Amino acid sequence: MEFLCIGLSHRSAPLSVRERLALTETQQVELLQRLAQSPNEAFLVSTCNRVELYLAAPDMNRVRESALAELQRLGGPETVEHLYVHQGEAALVHLFRVAASLDSMVLGEAQILGQVKDAFERGQGAGAVRGELTRVCASAFGCAKRVRTETAIGRAATSMASAAVSLASKVFDGLGDKTVLLVGAGEMAELAARHLKQAGATRLFVANRTLARAEALAAEVGGTARPFEELFSLLTAADVVVCSTASPLPIFTRENVAAVARARKHRTLFMVDLAVPRDIAPEVGELDWVHAYDVDDIQKFVAENAAARAEEAQKAGVLVAQEVARFVRERAVRNGVPVLAQLRQRAESIARTEVERTLSSLGDGLTEKQRKSIEAMGRAIVNKLLHEPTARLRAVGPEHEGNRLAGAAAELFGLDEAPARAETGPNVVANGGKG
Repeated sequence: MEFLCIGLSHRSAPLSVRERLALTETQQVELLQRLAQSPNEAFLVSTCNRVELYLAAPDMNRVRESALAELQRLGGPETVEHLYVHQGEAALVHLFRVAASLDSMVLGEAQILGQVKDAFERGQGAGAVRGELTRVCASAFGCAKRVRTETAIGRAATSMASAAVSLASKVFDGLGDKTVLLVGAGEMAELAARHLKQAGATRLFVANRTLARAEALAAEVGGTARPFEELFSLLTAADVVVCSTASPLPIFTRENVAAVARARKHRTLFMVDLAVPRDIAPEVGELDWVHAYDVDDIQKFVAENAAARAEEAQKAGVLVAQEVARFVRERAVRNGVPVLAQLRQRAESIARTEVERTLSSLGDGLTEKQRKSIEAMGRAIVNKLLHEPTARLRAVGPEHEGNRLAGAAAELFGLDEAPARAETGPNVVANGGKG
């Protein structure tokens, strides 16, 4: 089984592209079931900042083409231009980095690990995650825990929600006397509500399509729940609006926001949109009395605070490399014979490179027979060098002694030390090894 990650994130695609792949839970399950026909496995991480498919399959070329076709069908042709592909060990590295929050818009934020765990469980529920990806995810989650425990990367990390609240506080020079409207009552809204309370907001209204959820959140933070139907009367009174719903279409448009201008007497309105797809249409920001921000705007604000955690990120990166190496080594030991395949692949690659270099240096004067003789010599050297270790590993099998020898071979020949590079295909861009 080979591993593959294919997707896009805030690093490779603008918000206008990311929101095209903001799939409902039903759509996600249907996608996984189409891609994870046995023996293939798959799960999908879908957040406001990334949409990534993780796959394990014996025929990676076929599943890669299927995944590309599915994402293009769901997101449109332009989506493909922003996709990145990581295959083999590079896919493992990327997953471990994502789970450890090293690839997040907000470096060190804790929310992403929960989101990856939710994606894993959704894949299990859909029957798309079985043995191979279960082991991968268990190792990735253990790696993330180790990063949290052994580095300070998560200390005082600015979350998207806290960044939004900090920005609002700067605009108004404090929130103590301001009226705040939370639209939505999900996990992001909960985070925002807590940060608003810490920032001194005392007049906090929560509007949600399900009133009971609004009431639960309001009770937790000392706010007031209001029916969703009162949204625009609440907008008239609000100074700050924080949106994080799952609406497929914008709730606030230039027209319906402009309609409350007279009643508000054109008072400054701060609106921040933490949802993907967006709750606030981009045109709302054209109103001269409205300060409107979306998740990409918040990213710029967050970037200013990222330098302080850069050193901890380097430490975390070392831990990720160690944990990926451990997983690869243990997988090789568990499987036994695949170590031989890795070793042969490495040797054949080296031999092929050297043969091509030799043929190139000799120029065009060689006959076809001479060229084939040099190529055959390269293959013969590989076969003779690997004959004895291959025979010994096959003889002992995958029991304790075989595991010990396989593990030693993997470590001795560096089979777990050189992550494969991200691959790109037609219209697919690699993103510097990051998502």
